[in-house]
Amino acid sequence: MNVLILILLPLLGAALPPLTIRFGRNVCTWSAMAVTACTLVLTMTPLMQAFQGNPASMHRSWVDDAGLALTLRMDGLAALFALLVLGIGLLVIIYARYYLSEKDPMGRLHGLLLVFMSSMLGVVLSDNLILMLIFWEMTSLSSFLLIGYWQHRADARQGARMALIVTGSGGLALLAGFLLLGQMAGTYQISHILPQGDLIRAHPLYVPALVLILIGAFTKSAQFPFHFWLPRAMAAPTPISAYLHSATMVKAGVFLLARFYPVLAGTDLWFFTVGGVGLTTLLMGAYIAIFQHDLKGLLAYSTISHLGLIVLLFGLDTPLAAVAAVFHIINHATFKASLFMAAGIIDHETGTRDMRSLNGLWKYMPHTAALAMIASAAMAGVPLLNGFLSKEMFFAETLHVGLLGSAWRILPAAATLAGVFAVAYSARFIHDVFFNGEPQGLPKYPPHEPPRFMKVPVEILAGLCLLVGILPGLTVGPLLRLAATSVTGETLPHYSLAVWHGFNTPLFMSLVALGGGFALYAARRRLFALHERLPFSPDAAALFHAAEDALIRTARAFLRGMDNGSLQRSAALLLGMASLAMILPLPGAAITGPLPVTPIDGPSLMGALLLMAAGLLTVRWHAQRLSAIIALSVVGLLVALVFVRFSAPDLALTQLSVEVVTIMLLLLALFFIPRRHQPQSRPSARFRNLLLSVGAGGGCGLLAWGMLTRPLDSISSFFMEQSLPGGGGANVVNVILVDFRGFDTLGEVTVLAVAAIGIFALLDNLRLPIPLLDQDGRPWAAEPHPLILSQMTRFLLPLALLVSAFLFLRGHNAPGGGFIAGLVTAVALILQYMANGTAWTQRQWRLPFHPLIAAGVLIAAATGAASLLLNHPFLTSTFGHVSLPVIGEFELASAMVFDLGVFLTVVGVIMLILANLGKLTRRGTHPGKNR
Repeated sequence: MNVLILILLPLLGAALPPLTIRFGRNVCTWSAMAVTACTLVLTMTPLMQAFQGNPASMHRSWVDDAGLALTLRMDGLAALFALLVLGIGLLVIIYARYYLSEKDPMGRLHGLLLVFMSSMLGVVLSDNLILMLIFWEMTSLSSFLLIGYWQHRADARQGARMALIVTGSGGLALLAGFLLLGQMAGTYQISHILPQGDLIRAHPLYVPALVLILIGAFTKSAQFPFHFWLPRAMAAPTPISAYLHSATMVKAGVFLLARFYPVLAGTDLWFFTVGGVGLTTLLMGAYIAIFQHDLKGLLAYSTISHLGLIVLLFGLDTPLAAVAAVFHIINHATFKASLFMAAGIIDHETGTRDMRSLNGLWKYMPHTAALAMIASAAMAGVPLLNGFLSKEMFFAETLHVGLLGSAWRILPAAATLAGVFAVAYSARFIHDVFFNGEPQGLPKYPPHEPPRFMKVPVEILAGLCLLVGILPGLTVGPLLRLAATSVTGETLPHYSLAVWHGFNTPLFMSLVALGGGFALYAARRRLFALHERLPFSPDAAALFHAAEDALIRTARAFLRGMDNGSLQRSAALLLGMASLAMILPLPGAAITGPLPVTPIDGPSLMGALLLMAAGLLTVRWHAQRLSAIIALSVVGLLVALVFVRFSAPDLALTQLSVEVVTIMLLLLALFFIPRRHQPQSRPSARFRNLLLSVGAGGGCGLLAWGMLTRPLDSISSFFMEQSLPGGGGANVVNVILVDFRGFDTLGEVTVLAVAAIGIFALLDNLRLPIPLLDQDGRPWAAEPHPLILSQMTRFLLPLALLVSAFLFLRGHNAPGGGFIAGLVTAVALILQYMANGTAWTQRQWRLPFHPLIAAGVLIAAATGAASLLLNHPFLTSTFGHVSLPVIGEFELASAMVFDLGVFLTVVGVIMLILANLGKLTRRGTHPGKNR
């Protein structure tokens, strides 16, 4: 099976919940569940292949020169994370149905969860460094939207922004690290990099690559000193917290450590950096968790601590420690997801998460209390639960660290202390919430059990904590062996998942942790008092906000120095810097090259003189707006004639069409420009402008002269030779646009679409008064739509559309194409607006422009995706000849479909901008009436 389906299915399925929410919350939830369940079922096939030692994979070429390829692979580690992402994701979707209120947009939540699910699957399945980084950044963006789901809350917006800044900055470091890693290995394919551990560890670039990759992993997994963003992310709804902080978002960092463990581990730098950060995070998170009064705050810091435990295990740099790390990843996902859901149930039914008010809930919610107690005991490492087994392995590995020398006892002592803290905050979660007296001041009283199916996900996860703790070998053993093999290599160290290993040092450490934790909790009042008397310690979040504010102040000060609001000043700085860049290298360099100068003929000289005259007149008549626009249109027309002179008819047609559209835009804008006296420039300003114009114009002229008098190593011969046999078209320009450089064209039409939507958003609510007089004080015509003009444009419309169709159909073999045809169509339609008015034209043209733009971009993208499905590089076109009885033989090319997308996008973009600018006349009011 193609593993790409596992990523595409939830990504495409994310559109279902927002569409099905109109049929009710149940239908919306079922649609999200169906997408996740289908993906989970499809995962079973590559999972079986991984168990058989034949990992499913796929490879599609993309940008080979940049090392980017669509390469996916599901080995044991990827299979484990895929199961966690999909399995817990399915339970979270069920849970969210009952958690969210009627006011919360459920369709948006389920859609975002599916997008995040797809992004996380992309991270774990990627077999290409650059591709993994793309999905890595998708997780940051989608988690930003999820954390900020409650947009009306300031803490949600702040937490989302903080998470995005920290993890996004880590992503930049990860990009640099991946580039260095690919440079060292000579490839960006991960499965080819992993066997080169000895080569990479001996490479001079190993240290910077390791540091950069670790920064990316530590920021994502909230390791010290980047831990502060995770507690602030608790402002998200509990289903999101349960998903992001148990199986997905924060697990991406530890997945990165596991994925590159074979190639980056094995050095002292790895041991001290990864182990040191993990140990610091383990102790710090566990200690702070004890003093949290908010349930989700306690779980957030406990998550940080357990992530530190996993990182520390990878840092210990022994094969058995890596196995224990993978085992704890599984266990932590199950008990932490169930704990977050239990905390959400308590909040949902009581209206608060403050443990100082939550007391004695066992009497009111015994079922929920039992489930939460099982998960909390697993988190504390109580025997016969899954957390106990992986913590025992962790304790055992801290006893065998040789790099610390005589100080080796520090590590097991610190591990035991962290265990004491874990038992203490787990005991507080259980006792303070479910016992310890009666509830005090609950917003919802009396509390009661939640809806039946809201507890089902918690029951499943708590049952897994018990089942794995009692029968680890039968339940999680095969999956652990499969995943650990991908981390440590082909041969696994000997380990045992038996519940009882006899009386040994790890058991003694566990007993000390249990006893010490209960004793610490019993003395909690003294501990809290002592904690409050501690001297002030810097808050990482406060330091982050201080740095953020300082950066903003610096940026504003820089902008005030560079930009005081004067357009002239900004233009002067831009032109001045450009002139210096062109002129400074000239002294001492030969400007004229070895090529002879082309003789000047009469028509070329006349065209050049007219072009200069039109340019000068545009500047001279700048105060007379209509005259300046006319002179400017002459400049555009002469540029089109220059293209004709040099045998570029496609460019001439494009230039002419763009010129017409631009002039229409300027005319529409001219109508709203208020009357204003043009101030006279000071002599110093005129002298500055003269210097800038001479510098910019002279620099461009000298640069053009130097380039045109030197030999040019052009690639045009390749396109000329390959246009017909490779692209199936005789029009080289069009074949380049839709075939050879089709990816650039797709990006350009996408940018056009985004720009058009942005301009529409600016114009949509704009209200401008309709001026009664033109700039010279003359009243506008009483009849805005002259009869002759309106009738002529109606007659010309079908003719223009026919010309547009002709240009579109001939574009692959003669001057034309989708872009030019779109411009001609847009000009014809805009003329209808100008001649007949907005109301009349909209009655005739009922199709909205937004769907037209979307259809164009999607058609162009779908054309490229179709080639991938046929095992060809993205946007590879094909062509063939078809013979019909009457018509005869003619050519069909897939590039025509791509060109259709370009055509629709261009028409939609221009119409959306110009038509909405024209509609400002309907929204505005006359100055005399605007009171």
